[in-house]
This record gives sequence, structure tokens and C-alpha cells, in this order.
Amino acid sequence: MTIDKSWTTIRSRGSSNEFWNGLQHFLQMAKPFVNDRGFIKCPCRRCLNNDSHQLEDLESHIFRNSFMFGYNQWIHHGELASANAGTTVAGPSGGIHERDEMFDVLDDIISEDADEDAVGGPSSNDQYDDLFAALRSELYPGVSSFSSLNFLVKLMHLKVLNKWTNKSFDELLKLLKLAFPKIDLVESHYEAKKLMTKMGLGYSSIHVCKNDCALFWKENSLKDTCPVCSESRWKLQSGKRSGKNVPHKVLRYFPVGPRLKRLFATSKTAKLMRCHSTGKSKDNDVMRHPVDGKSWQEFDKRHPQFAGDVRNV
Repeated sequence: MTIDKSWTTIRSRGSSNEFWNGLQHFLQMAKPFVNDRGFIKCPCRRCLNNDSHQLEDLESHIFRNSFMFGYNQWIHHGELASANAGTTVAGPSGGIHERDEMFDVLDDIISEDADEDAVGGPSSNDQYDDLFAALRSELYPGVSSFSSLNFLVKLMHLKVLNKWTNKSFDELLKLLKLAFPKIDLVESHYEAKKLMTKMGLGYSSIHVCKNDCALFWKENSLKDTCPVCSESRWKLQSGKRSGKNVPHKVLRYFPVGPRLKRLFATSKTAKLMRCHSTGKSKDNDVMRHPVDGKSWQEFDKRHPQFAGDVRNV
């Protein structure tokens, strides 16, 4: 029996159908060889067949950490047993199911971790397991065109575009679950937001003085009154604070760092992020981009170290 293992050396895992299909065939091959508790050795570069996990966790481990080097005969995952039985295991070209488009999105999210793994060893962060679980889960039994994660992302996108309230979103989820009892969907907007946060789409909430004097942040984070005007941080009822602390104003801050990483993690947007270096006008009399202006050029002269790296924006 010949098993195609070329997929195990592919580095661009998220953009490769060959890797995805090869991984699915590997999991299918290993499925009959889990122990009585449903566990099997994990051949990712973090576990190195020393740790065992449930079969559904192997997919996220191998995708995130890549397949371990040197494991050429899959003795722990049924290769010898399959050979002795005279069975044939198809190569990656056969395909088990079509790769969900969200697979590419997850690849963009964790590509930064994958690069760090290649340099300093595999990461021990398992924050993406819930995302992979939602990606593996069918939205409804027999519906393979949508994963649970894919549908939820599109639903959240519609919420933003049409300015639905959180309450209306919760009511929609209740209606969908009532109409389709077997649908695999979160229970509330709160749960959906928690999942989106793991995809790098979260934000930080910072309380603000009702008169916009100061932020209750850093050294002011524990204060109950504004350090400038002494106004209460919390809404009061009859001059007293209610049972639950409710701030007068909330600033929602979207951290810049994670979003820049996301932009550079995807090949298409990374190219656009460097256009100020690659798209300079060759004609000194024509300004096609702000980089051709005198202000930009003066900034580059004053800060040569910053300007020396085209990734700096």
C-alpha cells in the first residue's frame, strides 16, 4: 500500500487544498485506532507522539503546529494495520469534503503563531480549539455548504451592516433554533461575540467621564470619580449608586497591533500595506501617492530607521 504523505511538508497549510485533504485522509485512517477513551497519539510538532488527544483535536493541533518531522511510518495511526489487511488509503487528491472558506481565515489569524513556532518551537496556546470545533461542525445535519462558524460570521456581518440591536440578534437566534431544532448555533449574541474575539475581532471597553474630562484607564482605572471634575464614574439613582455599577460613558477601543498583524498575515493585504514603497512615482513631477509628497519625504529624512523598514506605517 502506498500512502501519499507529501502534504505533511507543505508550509502554506491554510492556502493548500492538498494539505487539507491529506489531513482529512490521515484522520480517517487513524479513526479506527483510538483507544477505549477515544484518545490517540498526536503527531504534531508540539506533541511529537508523546501526548494523546481525542481525534477531533488532532486536526487543530496538526494544522496549527504542522506535522512532526521524521514520522514517516505512521505506526501509531494504522499504517501497518492497513498494510496487513491489504486495504488502500487514498491520497490527498481524493478529498473528503470541500474546504470551508473560513479555513483560510483561521490560517490568517494564526499565521503569526505558526511563524513563531518555526523559530522558537511550537506554541502551547489552545485558544483556537473552539474555532476549529465550530469549523468542523455542520450548521445542520446534511448541510455541508455551511459550517457553524461560517454561518455565524456571515450572520454577525449582517448584524453590523443593518445595525441590528443585540436584543434583535438574540431573538433571531431563538427563532432559528425554534424553527430548526438540530441547528448548531450559539445561544446568544454574547456567546457569538466571545467567539469573534478569538478571531481577533474583539475590543477593549474603557470607561469615560460623563463630561469627557478623562479616561478611567491605567492609573485611573480603579477610581470612582473623575480626577479632573470629581464627577462620579457611575450612573446614580436618587443620589446613590445602583446595585450594579453602570458607567456614564464607554469608549470601545480596537487595538491597533493585532489588526496590523492581520493585515500583514494575508498576502493580498500585505502587498497593499507595502505599496508606499513599491508604488512610488518614477516621474518627479507626478504625485500618485502621498509618499511622493514633500511631507512624506521630509518625514523619511528625519526618521531614517523607521523609514528603512517598509512594513512600518
